[in-house]
Amino acid sequence: MASSMSDTPCSCDCLVSMPPASAIPAVIFAKNSDRPRDEVQEVVFVPAGTHTPGSRLQCTYIEVEQVSKTHAVILSRPSWLWGAEMGANEHGVCIGNEAVWTKEPVGEGEALLGMDLLRLALERGSTAQEALRVITGLLERYGQGGSCREDPMPFCYHNTFLLADRTEAWVLETAGRLWAAQRIQGGAQNISNQLSIGTDISAEHPELRSHAQAQGWWSGQGAFDFAQVFSLTQQPVRMEAAKARFRAGRELLQKWQGSITAEVMMDILRNKESGICMDSGGFRTTASMVSILPQDPTQPCVHFLTATPDPSRSVFKPFIFGMGASQAPQVLSPTFGAQDPVRTLPRFQTQVDRRHMLYRGHQVALGLMESEQQEQGQQLRQKQQDLEQEGLEAARRLLAGERSPAHQELGGLFQAFVERETQAYT
Repeated sequence: MASSMSDTPCSCDCLVSMPPASAIPAVIFAKNSDRPRDEVQEVVFVPAGTHTPGSRLQCTYIEVEQVSKTHAVILSRPSWLWGAEMGANEHGVCIGNEAVWTKEPVGEGEALLGMDLLRLALERGSTAQEALRVITGLLERYGQGGSCREDPMPFCYHNTFLLADRTEAWVLETAGRLWAAQRIQGGAQNISNQLSIGTDISAEHPELRSHAQAQGWWSGQGAFDFAQVFSLTQQPVRMEAAKARFRAGRELLQKWQGSITAEVMMDILRNKESGICMDSGGFRTTASMVSILPQDPTQPCVHFLTATPDPSRSVFKPFIFGMGASQAPQVLSPTFGAQDPVRTLPRFQTQVDRRHMLYRGHQVALGLMESEQQEQGQQLRQKQQDLEQEGLEAARRLLAGERSPAHQELGGLFQAFVERETQAYT
């Protein structure tokens, strides 16, 4: 089976902090997207939309019914597919997803990717709980499946999700069409390519326990521990590695309890010793995101995205939904229409160059920065750090009420930082 590639270090890490763990009255969300190392991730802005009743929506592999209204979203996504690895919407909902393997078999049939479910939830949910209901409803109707990698050899998995808004967060873990969810109302939590929900289940698929009992995985007596019942008895290598990252992420969050900020989350995402910042074999951290979701609804949410690989050598750039928000062309990959290898059957028989402008410039800079003896590389890294600090300071002043820029200026913030980073590499 394609999903049995036990030595493949496929991974991701999602983290969330809320008061009293956060240093400010805000929920702070973070994710590293760990993907095939040469895969390009773009940052896409999609404005809110209205749609014709009964219209259809083409996702990566299948169509679903469109809804009458969709929210504006900012997405960090592998450029070959429709969905996203992580993102946020105009209502302050953030979601990240993770690959997971359970006792429930993973099929190769094409359905909705976990990344499609993530984008659909952001476009349709105005709270984390609403977004969760979008995912579970679509999951039960369409299922999840299809290759999650741009390669002739299918690579399939099921998904877990971390969903957050200004007031709470949810962990949603799936096994085929089945699922369990846990509500988080305080403190800090992380997920990392494994089932983590035990007996503290806030919501679940109505047939979850009866299915487990019918399969002989649970006796029907005593407490029902979702992770224990549905986890594989013999974990593949990739999931054993995820356990170490999960523990490291939890320890780092505990270390900073009460003082977690966006900068702390960025430092955690940059932690290479733990493997959270991945660079292993054919996989690496291809993009990263950190979001500040103030509990005060009058304050804007601030989302920081890299659009480039390796957060330890990338710039987290601020995005704020506003009147001037638009697509930054420098982080948008080229398109190939009907000739795209994901559209022609059989899929993925050829390769195309999906690198966007910022990615190209960053790859050159990355090579220089990884040669520590190169003075030019050190200068580039300093430019990155200065630019990022400027963005963090702008966010701090905005949230502290020290600065009240026009909505047009807020909407154009990400574009301005992308332009300056692109110029730094030329």
